[in-house]
Amino acid sequence: MAVSPAVAKLMDEYKRFADIKMNDLFNKDHQRADKYTIEFENLTFDYSKNRFDDGVLQALLALAEEHHLKERIEDMFSGKKINVTENRAVLHTALRNFSGKSVCVDGNDVMPEIRRVLAKMKEFSESVRNGSFKGYTGKKLKNIVNIGIGGSDLGPYMVTAALKKYWAKDINCYFISNIDGTACAEVLGQINPEETLFIVASKTFTTIETLTNAKTCREWLVKALGDKAVANHFVALSTNAKAVAEFGIDTNNMFEFWDFVGGRYSLWSAIGLSIALAIGYDNFEALLKGAEAMDNHFRTAPFEKNIPVIMALLGIWYNDYYNIHRYAVIPYDQYLKFLPSYLQQLDMESNGKSVRLDNRKITDYATGPALFGGAGTDVQHSFFQLLHQGTEPVPVDFIIPAVSQNEIGKHHEILLANILAQAEALMKGKSIEEAAAELREKGKSEEEIEKLKLNKSFDGNRPSNMFIIDKLTPFALGMLIAMYEHKVYTQGVIWEIDSFDQWGVELGKQLALKILPELESGVSAKHDCSTEKLINKVRNIRAKEVKKAA
Repeated sequence: MAVSPAVAKLMDEYKRFADIKMNDLFNKDHQRADKYTIEFENLTFDYSKNRFDDGVLQALLALAEEHHLKERIEDMFSGKKINVTENRAVLHTALRNFSGKSVCVDGNDVMPEIRRVLAKMKEFSESVRNGSFKGYTGKKLKNIVNIGIGGSDLGPYMVTAALKKYWAKDINCYFISNIDGTACAEVLGQINPEETLFIVASKTFTTIETLTNAKTCREWLVKALGDKAVANHFVALSTNAKAVAEFGIDTNNMFEFWDFVGGRYSLWSAIGLSIALAIGYDNFEALLKGAEAMDNHFRTAPFEKNIPVIMALLGIWYNDYYNIHRYAVIPYDQYLKFLPSYLQQLDMESNGKSVRLDNRKITDYATGPALFGGAGTDVQHSFFQLLHQGTEPVPVDFIIPAVSQNEIGKHHEILLANILAQAEALMKGKSIEEAAAELREKGKSEEEIEKLKLNKSFDGNRPSNMFIIDKLTPFALGMLIAMYEHKVYTQGVIWEIDSFDQWGVELGKQLALKILPELESGVSAKHDCSTEKLINKVRNIRAKEVKKAA
């Protein structure tokens, strides 16, 4: 297949640049860090520790132009139906639009309805927090239990954890997502039904995991307080008013969201109700405004100064030209410990695709790198060995606030020292000669030096980005999340895929619905021999346990 001019240029750039060391780039250009740092609001993005130079960057920018990225960005913000397989607009950005400007889908302005739901969220969250909306027995609702899965869980879970410092002192948040009964049991064992508000997050109110968990929680509540208590202790985030009412939830306490909001982009919508309840609506709005600031930056900044675009292009460079199909996100902040898990869904569900927008199978390039991560410094003692001395490099995004929410002794200075040192170590490495010299200084024999010097050397030349925010505030967190959203979309544009559908999650669900009655009824299964054997094995084990318990 013929390659485009931009791709041909990048292939040439890779041949020219593949063996160049970052150490040499820094030694030749002492202004490199200044040249390749972008500052926006209270965010500093230093991408100088990457394997590129101006020639590579210009070729990457040409690739963006070749894919009409500017027009594609406008398509998203203007409500064009860029989710082509579902024929839907993609307007999570409208949820944080405070400009006063209209955003239209099929000729209809969606902003009045968005503002209505936000106002309803504000009124309800404030009434719960101030105690005017009470439980069935008149007690204040202090336990917020969000029942959802995927984006209806990961987004609120990550954000509430990240903004724990902003929680009301008398409110606790819990999250139930896994269909594993342990998820329900562990939460229900910690809370008082009289003081608990359940939020059932399901657009269709048919999601099997969410509805199964919700019914279990409902039974628990009814057993303690009676049927009539459900209306005081359950609210719904849904569009299915009939099913919500049948469940026993007052439809006045149903908060809507729309088809143009995908699950993994939904924390900005009514799905964020648990966030507003935990941190207060004003702080929830600050989160939205931080995202809006990044939206405006992404939409208006020239590509050479555009943070999400630069992030995306560097990811393309490593994924498609260096054949590095993974990357790590390491926040050095305990409050951000769930950010990598959230970004896994955002990135891998969005861009884990193998069919192009023109309905052709992708055979000649890779999409959707695998993402992993965790909170520093914990992960330094987990997988950093692979980052430093593994056979393949792993690009890393490092994230840290300059000022901690909990400035205790020298803790944060040590944390800062670690993140800066790790990025430097990945880039610089340590030569065999340097390792030998260190061992010699420690008095090791030449025999010991020969044995250890290779193991104590580091290749270096391993890329990373550094993101420093002044402090982890709702506004700063909103910016960070939106930054990754736009990075993912940019890569989807260049890979020519639909970043907003998720058909890949359907097949397993369909087969599970087929297997479930087979497990329950003992009807002979019709599958491959491995699956049939496993179904029978599990069924037999469970039957023995039931008999034993009786």
